[in-house]
Amino acid sequence: QIIDIRSEVEIAYGTMPNAINLKPDEIADSGKTDRSKKLIICCSRGQFSQEVADTLCEQGFEAYNLEGGYVSWLLSQMNNTTETNEQDTAREIEQSLKKKFKKTIWTKFTKAINVYELIKPNDKIAVCISGGKDSMLMAKCFQELKKHSKFDFDVKYIVMDPGYSPANRKIIEGNAKKLNIPITIFESDIFDSVYNIEKSPCYLCARMRRGHLYNFAKEQGCNKIALGHHYDDVIETILMGMLYGAQIQTMMPKLHSTNFEGMELIRPLYLVREDDIKAWRDYNNLHFIQCACKFTDTCTTCNNEENRSKRVEIKELIKKLKEVNQYVEGNIFKSVENVNLETVVAYKKDGVKHHFLDDYDTKK
Repeated sequence: QIIDIRSEVEIAYGTMPNAINLKPDEIADSGKTDRSKKLIICCSRGQFSQEVADTLCEQGFEAYNLEGGYVSWLLSQMNNTTETNEQDTAREIEQSLKKKFKKTIWTKFTKAINVYELIKPNDKIAVCISGGKDSMLMAKCFQELKKHSKFDFDVKYIVMDPGYSPANRKIIEGNAKKLNIPITIFESDIFDSVYNIEKSPCYLCARMRRGHLYNFAKEQGCNKIALGHHYDDVIETILMGMLYGAQIQTMMPKLHSTNFEGMELIRPLYLVREDDIKAWRDYNNLHFIQCACKFTDTCTTCNNEENRSKRVEIKELIKKLKEVNQYVEGNIFKSVENVNLETVVAYKKDGVKHHFLDDYDTKK
């Protein structure tokens, strides 16, 4: 019996077939655990799971650690795939977008492009691939769009290697090959730069990645970069701004770059739900990694409550709210489209703060 002890966020990017997801302290007393079977404990890279397996053995279980963890298993799967199988898989994945996931993914992808005017004639777009499910799906959607578009635009699929371990890089390259995505990889030293930063290394890493992506895309002659943020990212950002930032803001479908003149950022998966992306991944038997940085290479974040991000907290909050109100997600999304300035105490525009008292007395 395979027991996957990774966090829900990591599980969302892919898991082993028939694996059961349990927290380490749940395994011994869970009704899902079969004491008559050998227990194979799996984490991201096989280090944290070793401690869990040892503890279970002391408690009388026959437990083993999966050496190398999920990443090692994923690499072994890729090594067993032939070139013919890859070509067949790529075709099947393309067909699934046009048929099974036409309504939930393809239609919403094209709707976002049309509604928010994300692509215009003669654009050259750098589709930025991190290696996860979202950016890989976005790349496949762009390939289909390029085939059927009514006007000319160009696409370049770029992957930045900020210092991946060889295993992580090989997984990204393997998935791109499996999906028939012609990626261009460029390297940077971002991981080395932020490795010893104690306060908000992930925030700094994200900012630096964005700058490197803009710079490389511009060197390639692109005028836009496309990122794989989806609908759930948008509503989580709205709530995070309110609850943790004391402000009302959203993740925009497109933005002009303030540091790279003539460059623009677009988010074509803006209307696509994360659950539908997961369904696409699982239907096509695809497996991705959640994070390939040096901080997770040692499994220090596996199931560590202290290290859980605020975004995970917001995900759980939305899930609880949905139990009471099934429309809560759509209401959060629409809230930033229905802002009534007459009932807002203060707001900012172009860096200038406006207060309702500024012209209150003139409206008598």
